[in-house]
Amino acid sequence: MDRAADYAYCDALLRRDDKDRWLACLFLPAARRPHVVALYAFSHEIASVRLRASEPLLGEIRFQYWRDVLTGERGADDAPIAAALLDTIDRFGLPGQKLISLIDARLFDLYDAPMPSVAALEAYAKATAGSLFQLAATILHPQAEAAEAAAHAGVAYALTGLLRGLPWQAAAGQTYVPRELYGADDLRADRPALDAALAKLRALARQNLAALAAEPAARAGQAAPAFLPAALCELYLRQMEKPGYDPLTRPVEVPQWRRQWRLWHAARRIG
Repeated sequence: MDRAADYAYCDALLRRDDKDRWLACLFLPAARRPHVVALYAFSHEIASVRLRASEPLLGEIRFQYWRDVLTGERGADDAPIAAALLDTIDRFGLPGQKLISLIDARLFDLYDAPMPSVAALEAYAKATAGSLFQLAATILHPQAEAAEAAAHAGVAYALTGLLRGLPWQAAAGQTYVPRELYGADDLRADRPALDAALAKLRALARQNLAALAAEPAARAGQAAPAFLPAALCELYLRQMEKPGYDPLTRPVEVPQWRRQWRLWHAARRIG
């Protein structure tokens, strides 16, 4: 069956709602690009469930729909993201359980419980963003040994994204700042303590970026372009350290031309 329309739908969605990953996909081999885009479109669908569900139970129902799709208990019907994802899984032999684990990790998003520890936050990041990096690497090169690189890229990318999302999290009464770094329920309660916690999270993101740079799978080879989104992290982290930056009210933005240049430069350095 021709799935061109399904893949086109995924591409349009990613271009509109997750521009950074879409821009990074432009540097992927053309034959594999639609399949990585479908993977990212699925991730966006899961990540945005809280925004679209009026209560956690409805979000859990949506997650169960996707579990049923991935286990074959439900067909893709007329759902273009599901159809493109299942086609991608079939073509590249992707492990459906890894995507189910991603969904399970995202259950945290539906509720307002605080992140208990840095270790829990790292596990969340690896199960979500890390899984995407590893699966994207598999699509580009099925025999790639990319688990370590994916874990480091996932932690760096997820932490950067969560730090960027603080204004929305604060407004929704949700926080991913680990309780062991910041004990208050309200992010506005103790600004010096919050600033210190955020500095530690930025340092952790950078530690993982440094570890990623040392990984052979991310430096060269067919799977290396899968890690290009992580090249954008430092741009955002630097914005967070500028004088006058307020993490609770000021969204972190970087002009698209700078993001494109950074991705182009990173793509050129891949051996």
